[in-house]
Amino acid sequence: MTEKTPTQDPMHGMTLAMILEALVSYYGWGELGIHVKIRCFNNNPSIKSSLAFLRKTPWARAKVEALYLDMLSEKNGTSTKFSWPKV
Repeated sequence: MTEKTPTQDPMHGMTLAMILEALVSYYGWGELGIHVKIRCFNNNPSIKSSLAFLRKTPWARAKVEALYLDMLSEKNGTSTKFSWPKV
């Protein structure tokens, strides 16, 4: 009998819609459009149009997934980005 071990992959079980909704709630459309420069985030953004574009465009989807992982590390305090020490 094998036990199911929880996966360490933060993307496991996450759909693209779930990822996009999490990013929009964390950053908002304006900041999301700054991080990932695609028109569907900047001009009349919606979840539906963004999902359609991301499903057809692998490079954009990869950027969104990378931003999601960065967001998770920021939330957990394990970000690898430079930040000034708190004095």
